[in-house]
Amino acid sequence: MKNLLRIEVVTLLIIGSVFSACQKKGNDGTLKPLDISKEVELALYTIGVEPPKQAELYENFNKIAKEKLNCTVKVNWIGWAEFPTKYPLLFTSGEEFDMAYTSIWLNFAPLAQRGAFMQLDTLWPVYAPENYARQSKTAIRQVTVNGHLYAIPTLLATYAAFGPLLRGDLATPYGWDGKMENFADLEKYLDIVHANNPGIEPFGVYSMGSEADDAFMFYNGLSSGTTNDFLFFDPALENPRLFTYWEYEKIPEFLETMARWNEKGFIYKSALSDTDSEKFLNGKAALIFSNIDWYEGQYREHPERDVRWNNFASNVSNLPFTMDAFALPTTAKNPERALAFYELITSDETAFRAFYYGIEGKSYEIVNRNGQNQIRMLNTSDYGMSSLWAARTREFYLPAEGAPPDLLQKKAAFDASIKEGENKQKYISFVIDTNSVETEYAACISVHRQYWWPLELGYVDAVSGLREYQEKMTAAGIEKVRAALQKQLDDYVASLE
Repeated sequence: MKNLLRIEVVTLLIIGSVFSACQKKGNDGTLKPLDISKEVELALYTIGVEPPKQAELYENFNKIAKEKLNCTVKVNWIGWAEFPTKYPLLFTSGEEFDMAYTSIWLNFAPLAQRGAFMQLDTLWPVYAPENYARQSKTAIRQVTVNGHLYAIPTLLATYAAFGPLLRGDLATPYGWDGKMENFADLEKYLDIVHANNPGIEPFGVYSMGSEADDAFMFYNGLSSGTTNDFLFFDPALENPRLFTYWEYEKIPEFLETMARWNEKGFIYKSALSDTDSEKFLNGKAALIFSNIDWYEGQYREHPERDVRWNNFASNVSNLPFTMDAFALPTTAKNPERALAFYELITSDETAFRAFYYGIEGKSYEIVNRNGQNQIRMLNTSDYGMSSLWAARTREFYLPAEGAPPDLLQKKAAFDASIKEGENKQKYISFVIDTNSVETEYAACISVHRQYWWPLELGYVDAVSGLREYQEKMTAAGIEKVRAALQKQLDDYVASLE
């Protein structure tokens, strides 16, 4: 998707040597039970800006850690401005520390390949057994690099659900029926908004293009893999084939809809030159396409706007569980205790709340809204939640105060529909590699933005515009790109057998 966060970390330095894991084994080669006779301080690195009085919360948590594991935890924060350089240097400098937050956006896999992280194949099941037992096969696969486990993925499920996010307050007073099940329903909503709210942009689009095309393709059950805007496949097929927009039989229907929206004035003529990416956030637009997390945030921040959201993805998968993960560096001197610490905060609710939220009544309190427990953070100028986001679990992590009353219901429905190894869930570990077609892929991105974005917004004729888009993409090398990515997709499918 066009607006997904893509953070590029500076080129990683090559690590000269890989330190051996400190695994205490008995004479028979098996790992010994956890030994907590010696008190240790565990050093943890996370990303973010540490609140001024956060140390008070750690002091409180360390009472639990001392009692349960005879250890304390020192949390080191790496600021947003410095993490692109400082984070990779943690693993090349030889600094000794025990554990770190990691993620695919922090180059987890490349770091693992370069020896940054300790192998957890034997350590994890022994020293964090409950956490290990609760992991899905999909999650385990995502932290496996070259046949070995190098991190622990989050136990909090997130979802690749996508659909319209809109303001009910702009239409309900004028007779809107509340339906938002398909594009025809959205058009009726936009008709009402446009007729009764001068100065409000009905469909909020800016210079990075529209995400209506994503919503349309997902509505029809298709997938695009990762970081790819112009090749799709049907995940329901046993051996799916990649295809383009011009090859998909329903694209003329989509382009006709968008052309009609343009003619009706739902899409401003200057949209693709408008750099305002926060139109909906700032109350200037009535509808955008987004995910369930944006829905939660906007509903909570603007209850007066009657914010509503619906999922258009006909089959929902989880997002990668390696979006948030926990790893041990190869320099860790206390790997067993570090894993026991992680087991504690992901398996014991009292320990989780003390570590993640802090001190009840001082940094947070739990309130009940619409029959569900929600978290209210207190004294936010002094305290904040932990930035070890990987520690969140679906059992312990609470929605923020003011979250939509249907939030947990929607997520429960997603959980019920997702089946391990089926449909889109089968492909969430598939990540494309464009290195072999770097030049052609970059050219295709450029052509896509220049020709598809105006086409999908109805600025050019649907028939001739689609033909020109095809011609330009062909000249840019789309067939070479498709061939390379198709082989990767085929290899991925074969690896699952």
